[in-house]
Amino acid sequence: MAQAAQTAQMARATIGDSEFDRDTAVTLREEGVYDAELSAGWTIIHAVNGGYLLAMLGRALGQALPHPDPFSVSAHYLTASEPGPAVIRTQVVRTGRTLSTGEASLFQYAEDGTETERIRVLATYGDLDGLTGDVRTSARPPAIPPAAQCLGPSDGPAAIPGSSAITERLDIKLDPATAGWAVGAPSGKGEMRGWFGLADGRDADPLSLLLTVDALPPTAFELGLKGWTPTIELTTHVRCRPAPGPLRVSITTRNLAGGFLEEDAEVWDSADRLVAQSRQLARAPRG
Repeated sequence: MAQAAQTAQMARATIGDSEFDRDTAVTLREEGVYDAELSAGWTIIHAVNGGYLLAMLGRALGQALPHPDPFSVSAHYLTASEPGPAVIRTQVVRTGRTLSTGEASLFQYAEDGTETERIRVLATYGDLDGLTGDVRTSARPPAIPPAAQCLGPSDGPAAIPGSSAITERLDIKLDPATAGWAVGAPSGKGEMRGWFGLADGRDADPLSLLLTVDALPPTAFELGLKGWTPTIELTTHVRCRPAPGPLRVSITTRNLAGGFLEEDAEVWDSADRLVAQSRQLARAPRG
């Protein structure tokens, strides 16, 4: 256990030069208040990706709380965020020996100084290196073809310029069985599966998992719907520190009703461990 903790500490020490780390950086202004800059590089159409926002607030909470790793993070997306300056305000709700809980909200300002809250988070943090190795599960990694047999952005139709800058920062290879939407032949099933990594080769850590759960195309595409699928609420559970290497992500939707759908995501690491789970409620595309 001590050796594993030392290895994890060394890995954390080497992470910090990637675009993800630079673009999720926060600067302490005063106790509980952090300045941030939302990068246009993580947008879909004109809105900033929800997983990227969650990682940024997760970074601020990791600095505000005494424990280092996100265990459970629940976010409500109140209004769409835009690239530009932002302020994150945090509050420590409770601290204990093994877990601590905090709140965080991200605000942006209009030219007239009007303040708008974009996202509000309630999260519990702990130390993943302190967890036991006891695993009892019926969950199994998703069956995805080798990455060389899967499909990336260059295998589909050309994207509209400026429509999805985030794809340039991600290395995603989709299972062909869940990529029919890209060639006008959606399967009709609410499924999306693929290999995931950051384009600059940065290995995954607990913070980047908050991005991973919301980075694949929405399952609505395979249901035959097109357009923006804004997240209403997203809860993520980080189960263990991921091993180096590519991740496998599986997302399913069982129910679309009343103009809303749920997405259940699982993230598996290169050691075949379930490292993160999430559920989100999203508004179905209106197109």
